Amino acid sequence: MTPQSSRQAETFILLGTITKPHGIQGELKVRPYTETPGNISQYRRLYLSADNGKTRVPYTNILAKVSGNSVILRLEECSTRNQAEQLSGLQIWLPSSDLLPIGEDEFYLYTLEGKQASTVAGLILGKIKAIVCTSGHDILVIQDAQKEYLVPLVRQFIVAIDEEMVVFDLPPGLLEINS
Repeated sequence: MTPQSSRQAETFILLGTITKPHGIQGELKVRPYTETPGNISQYRRLYLSADNGKTRVPYTNILAKVSGNSVILRLEECSTRNQAEQLSGLQIWLPSSDLLPIGEDEFYLYTLEGKQASTVAGLILGKIKAIVCTSGHDILVIQDAQKEYLVPLVRQFIVAIDEEMVVFDLPPGLLEINS
């Protein structure tokens, strides 16, 4: 397979990272970054990258099954343990246009990046710069000119989301612990 440069018009979403080979027939153990890891089985074409998605190589997904906190992935182009070892550490990407449809009250995390963040009291916190995946709650990194806030991504904290703004109802003291 040959690398494919990033298409500027298409947004790619990070689905997970290959952690190590699984077994002897080329299967891969994946640390998923998705809320529903089993959804990876729905995507036929996946893209692997060693450079944070700058260059991606297409692969064909033929099997993905959840195993504990991991996903076991089988790619058509990877049939031996040696091949699987060479893919360890690579990231798995998907074009956003291939994402599964979502419900009316649902959203994809990547859509929050770049939006303004404010509180129900009208305090503008800044722009959402990044989402940090942790073993507990994901964390939103919100930044303005002077401060950076780390806000747990908890559904109960989100009051509204529109094209430009995310409004939060945060517990007392949460913003102060960031100062």
